[in-house]
Amino acid sequence: MYEAADEIRTCAASINDIGERMEYRQLPRGNSTERFSVIGLGMGVHDCSDEEIERILRKAFSAGINFIDACCIAQNFYGVLGKVIREMNIRDRVFLQVHFGAVYNTENAEYAWSRDYDLIKETFDRDLELLETDYADFGMLHCIDDEADLEEMKKSGLFDHVRRLKEKGVIRHIGFSSHTPSLAHKILDTGLIDMMMFSINPAYDAEKGDEWGKGEAQERAALFRRCEKEGVGISVMKPFYAGKLLKADESPFGKALTVAQCLQYALDRPAVLTVVPGISNDAELDELLAFPEKSPEEKDYSVLGSLTAGITDGTCVYCNHCRPCPAGIDIGLVNKYYDLAKAGDVIAAGHYDKLSVRADACTSCGHCDERCPFHVRQSERMTEIAAFFRKG
Repeated sequence: MYEAADEIRTCAASINDIGERMEYRQLPRGNSTERFSVIGLGMGVHDCSDEEIERILRKAFSAGINFIDACCIAQNFYGVLGKVIREMNIRDRVFLQVHFGAVYNTENAEYAWSRDYDLIKETFDRDLELLETDYADFGMLHCIDDEADLEEMKKSGLFDHVRRLKEKGVIRHIGFSSHTPSLAHKILDTGLIDMMMFSINPAYDAEKGDEWGKGEAQERAALFRRCEKEGVGISVMKPFYAGKLLKADESPFGKALTVAQCLQYALDRPAVLTVVPGISNDAELDELLAFPEKSPEEKDYSVLGSLTAGITDGTCVYCNHCRPCPAGIDIGLVNKYYDLAKAGDVIAAGHYDKLSVRADACTSCGHCDERCPFHVRQSERMTEIAAFFRKG
């Protein structure tokens, strides 16, 4: 077990003894100190005050968490994170993924994606300044999900820029995030990559996911095996399928899984080093910190083998069998953004607003209702969705 992480935990021994069994995994292409807690943190703290963010971070670090995906909706998070790391004197024991392409409007701190070279450079430099550090452990090429993303990054010179930053030591390792196996293979082909951030959960791997769960089961499995073979680590996003796997009425399996089952499932995939769920309060953090103390029986997800993975009638699974819509609505995508927005994803509403054809274009012709294999009354749902986003 990583001695430095033990030191972090020791400072909190008087608070609690959570984390005494935290597991750490070695980065294959890293040095001997680059060992990451299997439970890391993604950030969902956009509604939290600075005080709440600070309390959550101190508690996480004291419990042995040492891996942070620093890609956050709220820009104020970076300043708080930098302060906590400095005051706890743990920069050399905390590992940060910082993203090239996740940018922020400095006036209202709105998150966005960008492929603008100058804006990406400016944002990365500002992030390091706010984090009070002169390097990022991982410089992540952000959300490369289609060919255009990849070509733009190459054409703009961003690939070369990131490579130069690594040569200078400003980033220790190059990584990327993606949801698309075919694109992930092309990025791995560059030979530059030490870490891949990818969405892994039972729904996606059973081909029961959404537009973020791309690739057939065998294709996804082959990608994970390639990473393991070539020494590329995986940090996992979306382990709970936007929380749906934790709710029987929303799970594609018709049965709720536990936090521990979902975490263990992800950790058992090839090449996975750490899982970074987004958390937004102390209670959610406590659930993650309880994982190391769970029994093998509590982590056992073999129940998946007995489930049919059948979808309850009346539930849209974004399969797009209803295409084409005479009005031009991307029905699956509209449903997806609606479900995410209802679950509290603040970015989803913005994506919906940017659609050229939205739910209110529905003419109630019934074409989609007739074609839906899961008997969803999509025409009625379009009315519901349009009203929801108008109200928001």
